[in-house]
Formats: sequence, structure tokens, C-alpha cells
Amino acid sequence: MLRLTDIKLPLEHTEPALRQAVLDKLAIADAELLSLQVAKRSYDARKRGAIMLIYALDVTLRDETAILARCKDDAHVGVAPDTRYRMVAQAPAQLPLRPLVIGFGPCGLFAALVLAQMGFRPIVLERGRAVRERTRDTWDLWRKRILHPESNVQFGEGGAGTFSDGKLYSQIRDPQHHGRKVLVEFAKAGAPEEILYVAKPHIGTFRLVSMIENMRKEIEALGGEIRFGQRVDDIHIETAADGQRQLRGVTLADGSEIRADHVVLALGHSARDTFDMLYRRGVFVEAKPFSIGFRVEHPQSLIDQARFGPQAGHPILGAADYRLVHHCKGNHAGRGRSVYSFCMCPGGTVVAATSEPGRVVTNGMSQYSRNERNANAAIVVGIEPADFAAFDASGSPLAGIALQRALESHAYALGGENYNAPAQLVGDFIAGRASKELGQVVPSFQPGVSLGNLDSALPDYAVAAIREALPAFAKQLRGFDQHDAVLTGVETRTSSPIRIKRDDSLQSLNTRGLYPAGEGAGYAGGILSAGVDGIRVAEAVALSISAGRTRAGS
Repeated sequence: MLRLTDIKLPLEHTEPALRQAVLDKLAIADAELLSLQVAKRSYDARKRGAIMLIYALDVTLRDETAILARCKDDAHVGVAPDTRYRMVAQAPAQLPLRPLVIGFGPCGLFAALVLAQMGFRPIVLERGRAVRERTRDTWDLWRKRILHPESNVQFGEGGAGTFSDGKLYSQIRDPQHHGRKVLVEFAKAGAPEEILYVAKPHIGTFRLVSMIENMRKEIEALGGEIRFGQRVDDIHIETAADGQRQLRGVTLADGSEIRADHVVLALGHSARDTFDMLYRRGVFVEAKPFSIGFRVEHPQSLIDQARFGPQAGHPILGAADYRLVHHCKGNHAGRGRSVYSFCMCPGGTVVAATSEPGRVVTNGMSQYSRNERNANAAIVVGIEPADFAAFDASGSPLAGIALQRALESHAYALGGENYNAPAQLVGDFIAGRASKELGQVVPSFQPGVSLGNLDSALPDYAVAAIREALPAFAKQLRGFDQHDAVLTGVETRTSSPIRIKRDDSLQSLNTRGLYPAGEGAGYAGGILSAGVDGIRVAEAVALSISAGRTRAGS
């Protein structure tokens, strides 16, 4: 099979035109083309009046060898990559101890699934509830202002990605095509088939719920076990004969203990109590950069028009997204900072995403249809450990958590101490004056917003940087600085504020048997990359158990 890339056709092309494009590209007769499959479809919207679809196609031909020889200098003709997934190990007939997976977000889900498919019968410990119960708990905050600290947007089956846009694309390096395994399993579990070929696949929250349930059933059918409401409060570490620290098990919140030599630590970025426990137990943890900012909402129609012009509303294009970056140059506290859009949700809503009482956190969410009135995205400023070191006088690597908590608590106060979020019109924010009434853009945040001034919601450097960036973004995307667009605060959980460092065997740098993985450990950012990291770590665990050792290569 051959892979043809950069095949361009008009947005309104007919189905036969795709086949004809292959025939023209390869200069072959129709009878020579045996089959054709779309491997990827994207679009080029730089010329809004003439948007082009761009295809990568997998084709089978009567004489592929001859075509390859003739097209040897054409970078857009080559052998199609083999993206099939192959198990790296099979569980022994007698498992000494079953592996544990802590956390059942995308990383833990795929770690558990792959371990189960290889016969290792993993035990999953999830502090939150099953996805449908968790959904009801989450709506309690959005509709009734009642927070469930162990069952919310952050904690529970499916992880934080369940209440998001369900984006399934990433810029990670993936030479082993683990991302394809993630997409194939999602499609098998009920995701639309288009996720296998569109350039920016997404699922949406409602579809994710049933998909996650289907994947859980497969894990259980293969001998795995998922235990909800099981928060890990401690880990047991022994000193091995060679002087190395060796993990030997965990203690749960109810005091019970589970013996284990292999533990996948698939925490989300908000497992702050667990981060603290790991640090106190001497697991190597370091502070890492993350970002802070606000959510911004515009009419989705404005974004569609700015991106697609007369083609706005075309069903193939769907709701438009954007990706913006600005490097601040002004003479203010934010000079030299980078401001960028993050987690853009076309046709979606801004959601309350706190996991701790007395704090306000925002995030974005879309359904598969992306047909809500507003577009939203985080507009955030990158910060470094030096920016938040002062928030922990002890010099702890957990200082970023202290900064997050301070900002979230202040947002709670600005919002009225009832889980309303503080908000301000974009025009008023740029002008430095408080907002008193909404315009045409109705904020989607539930349970509600309190208009005012966001100047104190973030550090001075972040406010100054965003204030410079918004008009600059309008030069990239017309209308972005629309006066009555709405900023809602605060966005603090863009990624984990710490990294639990690991070595080449994917085990903790100083604690054997502990496999930090996914977003909470600082190795992923989104559903797809978290799933890929879960697969990688599951393979490392499987190889270690199969070899009868605790450190691969030792």
C-alpha cells in the first residue's frame, strides 16, 4: 500500500474527483487503482474565499513497485506506514502480584486497557465515582452550587478530559503510532469513525461518557478490576538489598492496604494532596512551568466569519477554531512574556472546574455538535518556577500549587463567594475600567458570573501581558477585541505544576516500581498524549513483570 500526501481539492469537490486526483497524480489508468482510503483530511483556510481540502490517501495499485521507482524523487509518494498495534508481552500464567493503576483518566484508562489486553488483570484505583454518577455530581456545582470534592470535573472516571472538547490531536512525537491505537480503541468504543482520518478529531462530552463505559467493560471482561471511591493516601517503600528504594504497596483512605510491586501513577493535574504525599515520602518531584489566565468568549459566528469568510457554516468545516500567540514587547510588567490561546472550544461553554471548596477555576467544554452560541478559549500567560517560588517559603517544588490556590481563592472572593466566577468585558479590561453590564455576548459559565474588574485576579505581569495581547490577537483574527466579548476568571490548571521525574525505564527517578505517567506527572497535555503515555508505561510494566524484575534493563 502507498501513501500519497498533499492532494488538494476544492471544498465542494465530488467524490469521483478524489479518485481522479490519484489517477492524475500517478499518471495511471483507472484499472490500475485497486483501492483508495482517506488517511487524513485537513483544510487550508488562508484564502477564505477558496478554502482547499488537503488529503493524505492510502492506495493499493496493480504495480506499486513500478510507481515507487518512477516517483522516487517525489516526497509526497511513499510506502504507507504500518500503524497496527502489537502487544509487547503476554502475562505469565501465574502473576506474582497484579499491577495497580492509580487514576482512571485517559492515561490510566489506556494503561489499564493495554495491560488487560496483554493478560495482566490490572487493578484500577479511582478516587472519584463512575462517569454517570460523576456527571450528576458535577451538575450539582453548575446548577446548585454544591461541590463534591471527590467527584467533579477533575476527579472521577474519565478524568478532566471527560468535561472538555474531547480533542484527540497532539503535537507529540509518536514514532510507534500509539496515537493510532488510542483512536482505534475510541472508535471501537463508539466514537465516530471520522476521528480516524480528520486532522483535528474531537468527540465531545456526551459521547465520551458512553465510550468510557464501554472501555471499562472491556477491561473488566479481560480480568481487570476498577474500584471507585478509592483514594490512595500513602505508599509503602522499602530499601532493597542493593540500597535502592522499592515500592511495595499503597494505603487507601479507608486504611486498607494493597500489596504491589508495579504501580502506574496516572494522576490528573489536580491531585494536589497526592502530590504532597509523594513529596513527603521522598519521591523525586520538581516544579515545572505552567500557565495562568482567563477564559474568553466570543460569538461563534464571529470566529467562523473571521476564519472562513464566505465559506463559514460549511458542514465539512464545522465550527471554526483558532490558535493565537503574542510575544509582549510593551514597557510594562508583562514585557517579554508570551500570551497564547489554549484549549479552544468551538461552539462550547465555559465550565466551573474546581475540586476544592472555596475556590473558582474555569475550563472549556464542547459537545460533538459544537453548536452552542459562543466560542471560548483560555488566554494564558506562561510562568516559570521563579515566578511562584515565593509562594512557598520552604523552597518546596509544590510552590506552583500554592500560587494556584491563592488565585483560585481570590477568584472565589471576587465572584461573591458563591461559586460565581468574576468576569469583565474585553473592552473594559483593555481600558482598565470595571464592567457593569453585559452586551450581546451572554457568558455561559454556570452557576453564574459577577461582573467587575479582573485586574487583581492575576499577578500584575499576567494582567499587563493579556491586556497587550488582546488587541494584537485582533490583528490575527478580526473582531477578537470586540468590546462585549467576555473574560471569565480564572484559568489556573492548564497543566500540572510539577513533574514526577522518571528514568529511561519509565520508573520514578528514585523509587523503583513507581511509574509516573500522564498529565499529573508532567508527561502529557490532553486526551491523546495522555492515552499515548498510558500505553507506553503499560508496556514498560508488562515487560518488567514478564522479565521477573522491577527495573527494565537491570
